[in-house]
Amino acid sequence: MYYSKGGADMKDRISKTAKLGYDVGDLDAFQPRGEMIVTAVKTRMIHAAVRNLLPKSPGWAETSGGQKIPISQADVLVTWHSLPTFVMRKMREWKVRISPAESEAYLHVWQVTAHMLGVRDDFIPATWDAADAQSKQLLDPVLGRTPEGVKLTEVLLDIVAEIDGGLSRPLVSAFSRYTLGDRIGDMIGLSDEPLWEAAIATAWPLLVAFREGVIPLPLVPEAAWTIEEALRKFILVFLSEGKPIHLEIPDTNRPG
Repeated sequence: MYYSKGGADMKDRISKTAKLGYDVGDLDAFQPRGEMIVTAVKTRMIHAAVRNLLPKSPGWAETSGGQKIPISQADVLVTWHSLPTFVMRKMREWKVRISPAESEAYLHVWQVTAHMLGVRDDFIPATWDAADAQSKQLLDPVLGRTPEGVKLTEVLLDIVAEIDGGLSRPLVSAFSRYTLGDRIGDMIGLSDEPLWEAAIATAWPLLVAFREGVIPLPLVPEAAWTIEEALRKFILVFLSEGKPIHLEIPDTNRPG
């Protein structure tokens, strides 16, 4: 990604990724009123263009580890596992209440998404146990520290800093480290924020319990859902700078 055209404007690149995440989480995602089918097809076309362009990039060729074609089936699944598999793992870890039907439905939505993105059906995990096993096979071995990864982390934190001049950057770093773990936090160059990390480790489980209604107050889940929907839309508006998000097929690699 770093050497593709999208890597040169990460705020724009993230807004387009966020759109896929927003569309797949919409109540009407794959229904006629939803946008996920169009978003998935456009994303697949972008992937096809990148497969053609990226091998021509000297930077990518020097760091690809001998890989000839980018965004392979394994590459798509690595990204896939960093989304639903990771999220489901965290929801279980945080004791978010998920019924068997909800768990199955969440997996199914992402199975359809993988299919729409061109993953062979026999590669798509059939269960969450299969997803966890495949994640350990495909995602875990490729995790590592790279200069590009550290640079991208800095870019992402700089984007967050636009909101408040960097005041929340230590908090964002601490929460990212809490979510990802110290091993990955070190890989991508997250700063150590002992005070914030201790506070988050104490407060976050309580916030999740409050959100789930374990700490009983009337209408908490409904109000939280409304706030979360508003926050999702705000993130899209912020990342897109208030402009419509268009998924465009690239015609070149990263400039320079």
